Amino acid sequence: MDREAQWIDIGASEELSKLPLRRVTAKNTAIAVSFRDGEFGAVSNACNHVGGPLGEGRIDEAGYIQCPWHGWKFHRCTGLGEPGFEEDRVPAFPLKVENGRVLVDIANPTKRNKKPHAPHPLARDPKRAPGPLRLAGISTTVMDAANPRFSGSDHLLDHALAAAQKLGAETRLIKLNDLKFRACEGYYSKSYRACTWPCSITQMDPKDEMDRVYEALVHWADAIIVTTPIRWGAASSLYFKMVERLNCVQVDAASHERLLIRNKVAGFIIVGGQDNIQGVAGQMLSFFAELGFLFPQFPYIAHSRGWSHEDMENNVRIVRESKSLAEGAAALAARCLDLAGKLVTADAALASIERGGRKGRPVMADVVDHD
Repeated sequence: MDREAQWIDIGASEELSKLPLRRVTAKNTAIAVSFRDGEFGAVSNACNHVGGPLGEGRIDEAGYIQCPWHGWKFHRCTGLGEPGFEEDRVPAFPLKVENGRVLVDIANPTKRNKKPHAPHPLARDPKRAPGPLRLAGISTTVMDAANPRFSGSDHLLDHALAAAQKLGAETRLIKLNDLKFRACEGYYSKSYRACTWPCSITQMDPKDEMDRVYEALVHWADAIIVTTPIRWGAASSLYFKMVERLNCVQVDAASHERLLIRNKVAGFIIVGGQDNIQGVAGQMLSFFAELGFLFPQFPYIAHSRGWSHEDMENNVRIVRESKSLAEGAAALAARCLDLAGKLVTADAALASIERGGRKGRPVMADVVDHD
């Protein structure tokens, strides 16, 4: 039964018709108001997906508002989802125009309905399956697959994984160069709630292969070793492409205080013709610490001959033939697995951590929302 109408004046029709879509507030109710072909529409401003602001989206040719966060669509007048998804609908408000003013009845919107959607496979709770320790190696080396070259960091990662296997661990090698995955598209810059776990891109694009990395880090591995060459004093471009996509793991800890990475260990292998090893290692340690990883003593090994040694043939030869570097990679794997084994045995996994991983919390807590 309809409740008594509560018509709220939201503005002059002449002014509201100047924009095809905008957000207005009527007695603390956020509404996405649209205008097209001489007709106004009014629906809830909150998208069914994760609450994205529909009033900040855009209207397609068929009259559907497309959410600016993840692209979900709802008709601007009826609130119904796009064809095939009509069961997903947002509230639509009765609307009328009187004496040049637009009025919305906030007491009698249609009902919101969220069609059940099967959760993404990555969305399951992280639970360690029984079995031996598991070490994932992640290579961030970029190269032409048709004309491969020697990679010092990959070479040492092979030694680390071989050593782990001798210690009885299961291993998995992920070469980012072999994966096709999109760059981060900056959902966090729209709102931290727009940066979701699983990653918004992963949920929307079944061809995106970043899910291999997410699966290994969150659900499979007890320890990881990430390798990178040094490029102009920094880690590789593929490393940063991966890191930007891993931001959703850190944001989940920030927004939900839920640890996706629990009692897992990380180590690093850094190889370059130029120096700045400590700078590269510092960035890697800082980022993976924010994800929740723990580190063994001496969490990385590295090799560089410095600025004046650009004779890459000799650099390759040294890394390829060095017993010390190979032994160092094996020892790094052993240290990572040793700490991981202690953590698994202790079974000290935390389900949440207060204020962990939220770099902006103190500042954001002081910000007043004036909308």
